[in-house]
Amino acid sequence: MIFIINPKSGGKSNSFIKEEILKVFPEAEIVFTERAAHATEIAKNTTHTHVIAVGGDGTINEVSSALIGTNKIFGIIPRGSGNGFAREIGASLDAKKAILQLKTAKEVLCDTGQINGDYFINLAGVGIEAEIAHAFAVHGKRGMWPYFKIGAKKVFTYKPKNLRVTFDGQTKEISPLTLVFANGRQYGSNFLIAPEASLTDNMLDMIEMPNKNFFSLLLGLPSFFSLSIRPFNPCITTKIKEARVESNGPLVYHIDGEPKVSEGPLEIKIIPNALKVLMP
Repeated sequence: MIFIINPKSGGKSNSFIKEEILKVFPEAEIVFTERAAHATEIAKNTTHTHVIAVGGDGTINEVSSALIGTNKIFGIIPRGSGNGFAREIGASLDAKKAILQLKTAKEVLCDTGQINGDYFINLAGVGIEAEIAHAFAVHGKRGMWPYFKIGAKKVFTYKPKNLRVTFDGQTKEISPLTLVFANGRQYGSNFLIAPEASLTDNMLDMIEMPNKNFFSLLLGLPSFFSLSIRPFNPCITTKIKEARVESNGPLVYHIDGEPKVSEGPLEIKIIPNALKVLMP
């Protein structure tokens, strides 16, 4: 078993985790990442069958991307800000408890998504949340408070792009506040953007949030934090296998919260049963 640790994920030190891991898994190999994409390199080259990501959504994406389509088994110790995928599979946000969970976790074959050749394990999207992710990356400071401040500002200044979306033989023109392709249900911090999504249904949930006025968004906000109380849910959900998103200019999008820019269309699809995941 190998543990790949991002030493600074979530804006906090993770050096103490090595000692905690060795208490439970004394034979484990432990490697700290040194740069962007280093986690992917380590995961690709390891001979261990069980590969554990210790970090936030970015680290989780880097490690899982290297394991898709292999027989290696993926696990998580969440150390990020939102921890969306970790919450989705029931991993404890307490590092010591998450380590213990790995001893009894069950192996589940999960779907993954792909966008322009890159994999996403949880969510990808274009629109306001992609712009927020881009601004958050430039800002440099991690944590929920900087993210909230950036997001609040974007709500008042963001201008939706005109998009042409083709999915499963249908086409429509939209100008959404956001367009999300969901494998998992939430961004993190229990913000449920896609409450009907499943990691094992061989489908993506395409979530369109129309560009409504600010007060309509406020009314709908509680809907994102509850599975049972959703009276003003502002989103339109469509189950899809694949989609193409086009615009007249560059598209800012995100993959599991990490921002990217495409000069051309976005090609999105589901990859069924692609990753073996340890679930508590």
